[in-house]
Amino acid sequence: MNTPYRNRIPDRSGLRGRNRVPDGSGSRGRNRVPDGSDPSAASAPRGPFAHWRQDLPASLVVFLVAVPLCVGVAVASGVPAERGLITGIVGGLVVGLLPGSSLQVSGPAAGLTVLVYDAVQQFGLASLGPLVLTAGVLQVTMGLLRMGRWFRAISLSVVHGMLAGIGLILILGQLYAVSGRSAPGTGPAKVAGLPALLGDWLTGRAAMTAVLMTAATVALLMCWKKLPGPVRAVPAPLAAVALAAGATALFDLDVPRVDVDGLLGAVAVPTADGFGAVASAAGLGTVLAFAVIASAESLFSAAAVDQMHDGRRTDYDRELTSQGVGNALCGLLGALPMTAVIVRSAANVQAGARTRTSRVLHGVWLLLFAALLPAVLGLIPLAVLGGVLIHAGGKLIPLRQGAALWRAHRGEVVVLTATAGAIVVTNLFEGVLLGVALAVAKSAWQTSRLHIDLTDDGDGRPLQVRLSGNATFLRLPRLLDTLESLPTDRAVDLDWSELRHLDHACRSALLTWADQHTARGSTDVRLKPPLVMSA
Repeated sequence: MNTPYRNRIPDRSGLRGRNRVPDGSGSRGRNRVPDGSDPSAASAPRGPFAHWRQDLPASLVVFLVAVPLCVGVAVASGVPAERGLITGIVGGLVVGLLPGSSLQVSGPAAGLTVLVYDAVQQFGLASLGPLVLTAGVLQVTMGLLRMGRWFRAISLSVVHGMLAGIGLILILGQLYAVSGRSAPGTGPAKVAGLPALLGDWLTGRAAMTAVLMTAATVALLMCWKKLPGPVRAVPAPLAAVALAAGATALFDLDVPRVDVDGLLGAVAVPTADGFGAVASAAGLGTVLAFAVIASAESLFSAAAVDQMHDGRRTDYDRELTSQGVGNALCGLLGALPMTAVIVRSAANVQAGARTRTSRVLHGVWLLLFAALLPAVLGLIPLAVLGGVLIHAGGKLIPLRQGAALWRAHRGEVVVLTATAGAIVVTNLFEGVLLGVALAVAKSAWQTSRLHIDLTDDGDGRPLQVRLSGNATFLRLPRLLDTLESLPTDRAVDLDWSELRHLDHACRSALLTWADQHTARGSTDVRLKPPLVMSA
């Protein structure tokens, strides 16, 4: 009997039954079961519509979640709303059919909003397609080179810090946008301008109707989970957009709305002039940032989705290649870059999806909506999309994870906070690089811990010096200070047998100190075990 995934209990051990494969590499052992199916269903009829009773309603849920997010991310990125829908359609119809992760859903993501906006402002809208196309080709190359697994070796503190920094910038930008004010160009300027923005709210100089609509949207999204079950069956972003659009039409509210030009009119095939941005150093940096951040977010999302269901595990290299193909196609169409999005993916799994058919169908519904009902987009107030994005940005800030880290690993909180702060102060790419550098420095510092225990039994007995931990060049000053402070008229027993690691610099320093100590005081230094210099 098949058990819906939403009723499964995640197992953090990575083993969920005798037929499970503990490795998330996507290997296909003899005990693997059909895509998204239960082991007991191995003999059931296979095919793209074998589980249509579960996949069809799940695809509708994902479609309803995706519409406001696709439009909102596009508007916040400074591009036409239809280009966000194009990315969602490609994520469903193209990436949905490709191998990798069977249940996660791809589309435009809030995590790339800031980077896309900066790219459009710096290089122009015509250059967005070539930048995304080049990033997609880079992703395909990394996937073919089997670099997908390397993205799993990134510090979680850096990832959380990256998301927190993106969330903060997203929130700051939307606060100015919904108030009818132009946002300052830098993160520090946005923060410095908040008191003046608050003054506009209190004195009514801001667009108060839009501000109140945004505040109501955020409040609704925060309280949605506490509403009765039948109400929660409607996706919260969709409910917020529908209510705001209805109120705007009913009361004839004077608020800006989404500007609609039509799906075909939004397609922008790259031109030779657009590729000029790719050839510059700044353009190459943007391409690298697109590729790395989109890949990391997609693969982290895949790992999270794997914990939510008992189907086939993600093949990270194939997923990276599939994401690259999707981004290359989005670039050819002039659309937004895509990633696998955890919000839509979680909605897909929780709605009972069993195979990749659900995510492909969600792309079909997006295409039909954009082609047949484009005028519906013109009813959506920009203020409600701002509220959806502010709420999404707030969810990117890991307050709960940060509190737990502070109790157990305060150094990780430092890396997280520094990464987020650097992203706000500088930019996304430089902030992430700083976070990675801090994480590496922190790991090097922690793995080079050295304990020095000194025992003096008196009566002319040798001094007992015991070393444990890791003796690396980072701890060499402290080690030499301790050894050189020993009296030269006493013999020394230096026990280093409990060291887990002894690098060349410390080995050389210990031998040199032992020779000098013996020469100065005519006393022996016994090493346990003896240190032998390698040739």
